[in-house]
Amino acid sequence: MAEAGRNTDLIRLIGSNISIIGVAKRVAGAVSSPNRELPVWLTAPTGTMTTPPPTDTPPSPSDSARKSALFIVFLVVFIDLLGFGIVLPLLPRIADDYLIGYTDAAKGVIIGLLYSSFSIMQFFFSPMWGRISDRIGRRPVLMIGLIGSVVFYALFGYAASLPATTATLALLLLLLSRVGAGIAGASVGTAAAVIADCTPPERRAKGMALIGAAFGIGFTFGPLIAYLGLELFASQHWAPGAIASGLSAVALVLAIVLLPETLKPGPKPPREFFSFSRTQEVLRMPTVGALILIYFLAIFAFANFEGTLSLFTASAFQLQNQDNFLVFAYIGFVLMVAQGGVYRPLSTRRPELFLMQLGIGMMLIGLGGLAAVAYGTYMVRLSPETAFGMKPVFYLSITVAVFGFAFLNPSISALISKRADANRQGEVLGVNQAFSALGRIFGPLVGSTVFFLSPSRILPYAVAAGVMICVLALLPMVRAVPSENATPPDAEQPAAESATVPPTN
Repeated sequence: MAEAGRNTDLIRLIGSNISIIGVAKRVAGAVSSPNRELPVWLTAPTGTMTTPPPTDTPPSPSDSARKSALFIVFLVVFIDLLGFGIVLPLLPRIADDYLIGYTDAAKGVIIGLLYSSFSIMQFFFSPMWGRISDRIGRRPVLMIGLIGSVVFYALFGYAASLPATTATLALLLLLLSRVGAGIAGASVGTAAAVIADCTPPERRAKGMALIGAAFGIGFTFGPLIAYLGLELFASQHWAPGAIASGLSAVALVLAIVLLPETLKPGPKPPREFFSFSRTQEVLRMPTVGALILIYFLAIFAFANFEGTLSLFTASAFQLQNQDNFLVFAYIGFVLMVAQGGVYRPLSTRRPELFLMQLGIGMMLIGLGGLAAVAYGTYMVRLSPETAFGMKPVFYLSITVAVFGFAFLNPSISALISKRADANRQGEVLGVNQAFSALGRIFGPLVGSTVFFLSPSRILPYAVAAGVMICVLALLPMVRAVPSENATPPDAEQPAAESATVPPTN
């Protein structure tokens, strides 16, 4: 019965997402045909009057070229994150096969290192890739990142196929593959810079939501493919890495053929690719530093939840690994719907600051709901039947928390981009991604540590909710628009309100 239930859940989840294929086809047709319109959730609002550029200045990219760049970045990030979503749920299972004879504590440290090495590399390399992209362009940096993904996902597949007699070599290669994939994946900040290059300030949040939607779709189908891989290739541990590498190769080919260069002509930053002093400059930018701090804390809180989710579902609802794949796929689906179908239309009518505050509130409510579920299922010692009745509250709580994160993420990226120097977009957004990676390092570490400190299992979610309360206290620091190197206040209004104002150069 449990197996039939899992298969039914899988069929329903795939059925609810299959319309994405049709959407992708319509988008591709709209991009290739100038007489067709993009779907409403992938288009920018109209109504702003523009004038041709003066003849003595370089012409800006055409509207169709900008839409093409946005769509290709969406596809590249989606396909690359699809590979990431395939590998991530299987990593503990694959590593565990090489940890026979290790104590539970040693296993936890090694698996934790395999997880965190990816984010550690992103912390160090995201600003570097951003600074390089400000000098040489976005396109070559994204190409390098995709080539790295192809190579290191393939290395992951090779390491996973080694026999248990070569456990030390296998673990070292698994670690190397995670380090390399983290360095390659640190170019996501450069993808955000492409969005900043291609969108005017009043449409920036709507553009940034594309990356979030790509993350959501990738995390929806990635765990589903991993689930199917376990069923179809149970003894072929190389398959997930090979599939992820192949998908990244597809993204690389698409980028080579279709992705234009979006970096605008202008002053080039100095050759200081690893520069702590320049990172400090970014953090001292008016309101930008506070926004990056808010983003770090929000990612930290959300990672407390993500890092303990499989532990919580196993303890509270006795879910197995295959069931947890469906839970992660559901989270990805909610993220996709929230950012692609809800946030983007709202961003044309509401300013980013309002949407960010709404997201913070929803995250606080959702994480607080998870704490209540933890209290109900553990402290009160509910019967199995009553614990099963807590499942709707659990899914409602994670839905609200994910919706909140979906609103907060693109809003902060858009505000940072609009309030930063136009010639340092790659660097500033790279620093933002670096602190996001830092949150993903410490969030799971703290969450998994405090999870076992109390039999109630409430601590990770109580900590996360407490952090979001601290975020509320930081909001007054970001409400004022900086007076220098910033977008004028009018540009931070939603597009519907600023449509009658001619754009400034």
